[in-house]
Amino acid sequence: MRVWPGSAYPLGATWDGSGTNFAIFSEVAELVELCLFSEDGDETRVALSEVDGFVWHCYLPDVGPGQRYGYRVHGPYEPRRGHRCNPAKLLLDPYGKAVDGDVRWDPALYSYTPGGDPSVLNRTDSAPFMPKNIVINPYFDWAGDQQLRTPYHETLIYEAHVRGLTLRHPQVPPELRGSYAGLASPPVIDHLRRLGVTAIELMPVHQAVPEPFLVERGLTNYWGYNTIGFFAPHHGYASATAAHGQVAEFKSMVKTLHQAGIEVILDVVYNHTAEAAELGPTLSFRGIDNAAYYRLADDDPSVYLDYTGCGNSLNVRHPHALQLIMDSLRYWIEQMHVDGFRFDLASALARELHDVDRLSAFLDLVQQDPLVSQVKLIAEPWDVGEGGYQVGRFPPLWTEWNGKYRDTVRDYWRGTPGQLPELASRLTGSSDLYETSARRPVASVNFVTCHDGFTLADLVSYDHKHNEANGEGNRDGTDDNRSWNCGAEGPTDDPEILALRQRQVRNFLATLFFSQGIPMLLAGDELGRTQRGNNNSYCQDNEISWVDWDAAAKHADLTDFVATLSALRRAHPVFRRRRFFSGQAGGSADGQRDIVWLGPSGAEMSDHDWHAGHAKAIAVCLNGDAITEPGPRGERISDDDFILLVNAHGEPVTFTIPPTVGAPGTTWRVVVDTGQVPALAATGGTRLAVAGGAVGGDPSPGAPLTVGLAPRSLVLLRGALEPS
Repeated sequence: MRVWPGSAYPLGATWDGSGTNFAIFSEVAELVELCLFSEDGDETRVALSEVDGFVWHCYLPDVGPGQRYGYRVHGPYEPRRGHRCNPAKLLLDPYGKAVDGDVRWDPALYSYTPGGDPSVLNRTDSAPFMPKNIVINPYFDWAGDQQLRTPYHETLIYEAHVRGLTLRHPQVPPELRGSYAGLASPPVIDHLRRLGVTAIELMPVHQAVPEPFLVERGLTNYWGYNTIGFFAPHHGYASATAAHGQVAEFKSMVKTLHQAGIEVILDVVYNHTAEAAELGPTLSFRGIDNAAYYRLADDDPSVYLDYTGCGNSLNVRHPHALQLIMDSLRYWIEQMHVDGFRFDLASALARELHDVDRLSAFLDLVQQDPLVSQVKLIAEPWDVGEGGYQVGRFPPLWTEWNGKYRDTVRDYWRGTPGQLPELASRLTGSSDLYETSARRPVASVNFVTCHDGFTLADLVSYDHKHNEANGEGNRDGTDDNRSWNCGAEGPTDDPEILALRQRQVRNFLATLFFSQGIPMLLAGDELGRTQRGNNNSYCQDNEISWVDWDAAAKHADLTDFVATLSALRRAHPVFRRRRFFSGQAGGSADGQRDIVWLGPSGAEMSDHDWHAGHAKAIAVCLNGDAITEPGPRGERISDDDFILLVNAHGEPVTFTIPPTVGAPGTTWRVVVDTGQVPALAATGGTRLAVAGGAVGGDPSPGAPLTVGLAPRSLVLLRGALEPS
């Protein structure tokens, strides 16, 4: 075999149309061998003699796409010094663009003999049990495709799992179900467009492996938060027809979604890897340069620091680990055309010596990078370490999963006392969290449910988690669900309980869509999806987690409700403001303030009203003529007036709206009433609720409006000047 010196850049295996350059970083290595595998598994080793800046490299003019490969690294095996090299272990390329095959769990995958002395080397060859990297053909006809750059304030995020979204869809061809191609198939795209989705946030698609303890139970890591390849799309999501490879299929998916106006956001897990704690397997990073890639305890480098709860933390203090993250992000932007990222346990990436630091090297690099800084960046602003809860504390460039929004909205609608001040902040974009750092309402990604926890149907059906299927004695998963079963645990035939649950679901959805910020919808919530009370379905690759499309007809009204809420938000800029409310007129022609808060009596909320623990009802008056931010061409933005009425009491509440709310002559129409079935009118408000200036009561002009709300319900009134 011809072996040329090649180049130290770029890292990974890069085919240039003639041959392939291989490059891998290891500061601790004494020798690195590139291992090439034939179709029948025969291994050919190529010793890399060229080393520049700790990057070992060569160029093989006779190697092209489809070649399977891995590495063996010779060097010290001294766990107490943080070094864990073992040439008997075949290692995946940290920069590998594709992976073929799966890990077959065997003692050979460990650098020590499981159950024995961890300091004694296990010399059994792991290659027969390891997947292999594949050299890819990077060329793809994008036909002019590029990132969509949908403005944040126009964004609706749909969080979904590639496999679970389509595996049971009857209109997706069987050979495409559960795949990238299936996700981009016409019936799925039609559904997303009907809901008004502008961005699909995919749960991890980086190459992942299941933990051995799950495999022993007959389970798997379905969610995929156990990455082993930060450049490779997970091969398990390639379709049965993907002879062209998972990389090209992923690109085709992105291209097709872009053509439908839908962005692709990836949930990325750079905080840890699948190699687990110090007694975990040696699959890649550990055997290449353990001390460079992992955070080790200063007083005992044989021990890993764990801010993730998964056994290890990536060493963001090391320049090559940081380079790995940044190179991966740029690769998915440049070569895969994705539109943004949601960073799992993002606080772990911002830890310097120990504490989360807004001036950390990772956050600085993201801020300065001309590519990464220009896509959507969403932090999960917490980890499991001390001081890891950082909601509201990420830099201005970032948006955040607003965990306080989720908790407040859940607490309010289940009837927890004293929630009105918190609810007001969450409805208006959480200025208490973001305004002081020059951020906007769109810094808040609002959600009531996500993959982690109850689905929306389960949130109103269970008081307690039911995770027995996970095989951990129901000890896994959070106990802080802030849920309410409405009177019965789990399935019931009681019509009153079922009606209340449906009303609560509508309350949650309407609150989400009428809050300032970026709404995020969990896939299947619009179809009444249940996980049977499981709030930690990470290991359930079955009907517990998959979206049940057969239930779509049964829940057609709910899907219509979500689609109409989305259309309302899209049509009315007063619900997606780019600036926070000021409480002032803001240039309004009628001189009225941009927002007014009223109690049920019609009087403005006083300090006493805000802090009355028993109070659970409020009116939010939004002035569509007082929007201060201009349109994209500098034009003035004006909208209709709206009044949002919410009642979390267990009994009816009658609201009085004084005639001073809204311009003289305003006609008010009910466009949403979650206490009714059907719960909504058409986008423009087809059901007349105001005659001569009153909703019920005195119909004479100038009389106050009176609006009755059912127990635990929400009403949205739209006000407009209409010809007599």
